[in-house]
Amino acid sequence: MAEILLSLTIIGVVAAITLPSLTGNINERTWNTQRKALYARMSQAIALMPALNGCGTLTAGNESTSAVDTAAETFVTEGLSKVLKINNICDNEHYQDCGLASTITTLKGDTMSMPLTIGALNPQMLSASTDLPGGINKYSALNTKAAAFETQNGESVLLFYNPNCINLNETWMYMVQPRICVNMVYDLNGNKGPNTVGKDIGFITVLNPTDSSVVAPMPFNSIITGVTSDNAGRVCTQNVGDEYRLPTKDELGSLFINRSLLGYSTISGGSSHWYSSSKFSAGRNWLLVMNIGEYRVPDAGAGWSSVCVKR
Repeated sequence: MAEILLSLTIIGVVAAITLPSLTGNINERTWNTQRKALYARMSQAIALMPALNGCGTLTAGNESTSAVDTAAETFVTEGLSKVLKINNICDNEHYQDCGLASTITTLKGDTMSMPLTIGALNPQMLSASTDLPGGINKYSALNTKAAAFETQNGESVLLFYNPNCINLNETWMYMVQPRICVNMVYDLNGNKGPNTVGKDIGFITVLNPTDSSVVAPMPFNSIITGVTSDNAGRVCTQNVGDEYRLPTKDELGSLFINRSLLGYSTISGGSSHWYSSSKFSAGRNWLLVMNIGEYRVPDAGAGWSSVCVKR
């Protein structure tokens, strides 16, 4: 009897140690599968829309308060719902009725309130400028309210909309904000929890109103500093692991607008310039200045920072 009790005790201790890890691995695999499926469906839906800017009642000649406030909701009801199966649509004040939590945990581990306007998500989406000459280096936009919806597959999505987004020709320096049309913060299992970025919460960003680029980067939870144009291409593999890589230029744009969800709402010093894997014609990696949203081509050998994303 003593031997049986000892064996059961050992089994219980082992189970207590291994079960949380096993459950976490199962959840991670489930979230990865759901995340990829949601991204595929959103990409297909966006490809079916002829253009993303000026959707609904908000146009250059009609920028009344009511039109601005309902721009995202109109985009969902009159645009996205025509190409994507949606079960429920909620306005800015009733977003929780679509299964979204009022507070979430950032990738860095801090708690934040769910942002409900594009300016609350990132103030630099409304106004940003730089003193450097050349290119598009000033930007201003409307502070549209977010709208929420539930997909047929059970995901909850908070959608931010920039109705005046445009396609841009690349120069050696320009702002990313004009190219961002739609940003979606999704929760794969509603408000059940853990409501944490990098687990059940992520984001999808759509750039360019026509021939749109749809990206959904899943970043590592820390920044690598002291990166140069010489080692930028291999820094993620060397410092994080083979399953990580540098983000593309458009993925950096997504990380910029969602930087508060990463826990980097205030960025300074060497962490403000992040490398991408995309190359300029000169052969150097593009940088994005994360505190103003400006793409730049760096001087060769200049040391900045990188965040890595999953392959």
